[in-house]
Formats: sequence, structure tokens, C-alpha cells
Amino acid sequence: MLDMPPASCVDDPLSPLCAADVARGVTRMLLRHDLITIPEVPLEGGRRADLMALDARGNVVVVEIKVSRADMLGDGKWPDYLAHCDRFYWAVPAGFDWSPLESAAFLPERTGIIVADRYDAAIVREAHSVALPAHVRKKATLNFARRAGRRMIGLTDPDAAM
Repeated sequence: MLDMPPASCVDDPLSPLCAADVARGVTRMLLRHDLITIPEVPLEGGRRADLMALDARGNVVVVEIKVSRADMLGDGKWPDYLAHCDRFYWAVPAGFDWSPLESAAFLPERTGIIVADRYDAAIVREAHSVALPAHVRKKATLNFARRAGRRMIGLTDPDAAM
């Protein structure tokens, strides 16, 4: 089974943005900052990061995408992601009311905010960096590399046994 999310969920440029569109814009922006991303990365504890990125120094960034206010306010699992990254960002579509992310419950002193559309994104609040322990960083980096490699094999040889 190929482990890749859909490239986009809408073809109409006037449609509201979905998570795949936000992921595309965030990925493009992070790439310009030399952060390489992969989507839908499983983490220990059964969680799944919407986007995970690595920079040239091996720092790990997790991005949690929210396109619905109800999902944003009802998500109690996101603090678990902090143990898997040096920096954590929320990503929301342009025009989304992200004011709840300013409340203490969303740890604004620790988490950043990215606003995105289908083509680009901008960091509107930088995330505070908290260094991962070396053993956690190594595990995250190896998992990232192996997952990226499996996805590449799936693209070049979809019939390969994985």
C-alpha cells in the first residue's frame, strides 16, 4: 500500500481550502527555508503529525493543520506532539480565525502559527524552540528518513513489497 496523502482535495480555485491545500502551501514555504517535509508521519503513542520537517541541522518541526474551528477547539491530543519536535506550529488557511490559538490552552509561548493558502504560507508567530533529547532526535530522524525512503520506493516501483 502506498503511504501518501492526496496531492489536493479541490480543483476549483474558488473553493474553501482543505488540509491538503494548507499542507501544500506550508511545504512550499518551509522548503524555501531549507526544511524538508513529509506529510502524515506516525509518532510513538499512536499519534500522527500532519507534517514533519527536518532542517539542515537535524532540528525537527511538527505542523498541525486545522481548517475547522470545531476541530481546533476539540483537539486534545496535540500536546503529545511536543515531545516529538524542537518546534511546533499550527497551520491554518488564510482568512481562518486563529484567535483561539492565542489562549493559554494552546501554549502561545511555545507554539507558532502559520497562515497558508494553496500556493504559499507565512509564519505569523514564530515557535519557541525546545531541544529534543538526543535519543528522541535520532529516533525521529531515522523514522523520517525511512518513511521518506519507503514513499520514494512506492513512487518508483509501486509493486515493490513493503
